[in-house]
Amino acid sequence: MTLQCESLNLQDYLSETDEVNYSHPLVQEKAAACCGHYQTEIEKIRAAYAFVRDEIDHSWDIQSHKVTRTASEVLEAREGICYAKSNLLAALLRAQGIPTGFCYQR
Repeated sequence: MTLQCESLNLQDYLSETDEVNYSHPLVQEKAAACCGHYQTEIEKIRAAYAFVRDEIDHSWDIQSHKVTRTASEVLEAREGICYAKSNLLAALLRAQGIPTGFCYQR
């Protein structure tokens, strides 16, 4: 697989979108609690990834019919499908000032 950036401007990977709503109070609170005490970007990335992987259920795995889309909805419901969980991970990282993009497998 070849990864290709859509933009060479890192600010594009720090932007807030409807889905990656990192200024939402729930996301801000979780980003600080999850990542705030770490010093390096790598430590913060590992902590955020582990949180989303281990603490947020995949909707299919739990046979839920709830649909979450935005980072804050995923955090509040504690569940989401793959793309929803990735929205949360991106929001947590962008809230910490870590540029984050998306790559989907075909």
